[in-house]
Amino acid sequence: MARGLLGFAAVSVAREILPGRFYLLTRACTQRGFLLKPGRRMNQVFLYCLAEAAQAFGIDVILPTTMSNHHHIVLYDRHGRIVEFYARLHQLVAKAGNALRKRWENFWSSDPPCLVQLLDRADVLAKLVYTAINPVKDGLVERVHQWPGVSGLQALLKRKPIRVKRPPVFFDPDGEMPKEVTLTLTVPPELERGDELRDELAALVTAAEEHYARVRRKTGARVLGRRAVLAQDWRDRPRAREPRRRLRPRVAARDVWRRVEALRRNHAFLAAYRAARQLWLAKRPVAFPPGTYWLRRFANVPIAAIA
Repeated sequence: MARGLLGFAAVSVAREILPGRFYLLTRACTQRGFLLKPGRRMNQVFLYCLAEAAQAFGIDVILPTTMSNHHHIVLYDRHGRIVEFYARLHQLVAKAGNALRKRWENFWSSDPPCLVQLLDRADVLAKLVYTAINPVKDGLVERVHQWPGVSGLQALLKRKPIRVKRPPVFFDPDGEMPKEVTLTLTVPPELERGDELRDELAALVTAAEEHYARVRRKTGARVLGRRAVLAQDWRDRPRAREPRRRLRPRVAARDVWRRVEALRRNHAFLAAYRAARQLWLAKRPVAFPPGTYWLRRFANVPIAAIA
């Protein structure tokens, strides 16, 4: 879907390889429930936890959107700490969200978070459009700015910091968590040429909004609307059955050869990791390939130098 969105406007999109740390992070709520259903307090919980986790691990958040039962975040992992970041984000949201909903079971789906690496500038732009336009694409509102859930598009386009006070649920009022945090949505220097990317993003989102408006006029479909979204019960879930056994992408690239190259690098890493792990289990000296996370953090294994 994101691939097609770039065709909605005659915007020149530069193609260039980027450092391998741009990602789209997505995670769904358990049983597809509306646990993230928009509301002042839930929006506050998510934004507070997002800002705190991003500051703790040096993550550049570019654009977040929360739907009623999942979230999308486009981000830049400057220091290679994305796993720690989303572990903390999802832990805090789950605890505070459960406290808000007065529930105790797991908040997130048992499926792991979906983390898709974005290989070049056009891929990042496509996922930014996809993230921003989600509420419109799903027929919930006519325009992105009407979405009552977390939507960072206007803050990103207008360079407006988002200041969030500590939610009154779950967090100890006398604890160490900050009383207020600031989330500044950032376009990293690797993407930005003045306001060029923001201008391209704004044009593509507007084109996408107009595209879905034409589709609705043609089909007679109507949007659910902001008021109806807010009136939904967080205990509810979509009626449509979710497709199963689909591929879980790890790389997004409009250029097929660049995607193949990235997948080959991933396969090479897995092969090197498995070989190193066998030697390590046999108590033989070995250096794990760069990118090894869990064993480096919890077993202090040596890591080979980046070639």
